[in-house]
Amino acid sequence: MARPRPDLPEAAALRACIDAEGCLAVRVTPGAREQSITITGGSVQVKVRAVPDKGAANAAVLALLSEALDTAPTRITLLRGGTSRQKLFRVDGD
Repeated sequence: MARPRPDLPEAAALRACIDAEGCLAVRVTPGAREQSITITGGSVQVKVRAVPDKGAANAAVLALLSEALDTAPTRITLLRGGTSRQKLFRVDGD
């Protein structure tokens, strides 16, 4: 049985959460049952199946953000929160 596609918001809605310096703050839930990105009141919640072991959850968040923003993973950088649920990413402009 194939896993369902992740629930992702529109790229424009997610880009609206990026600040003037190109930073995107997210709250991550690792080890979730389903992968998704939700925007509630201007805050971004990312759920990934990967567990926080040896950077697997960070890599999964990066891949999911890349898919949602329709940009290459190399254009997204983790700035802060490598071991925290609160993370700050820099998204390079197009």
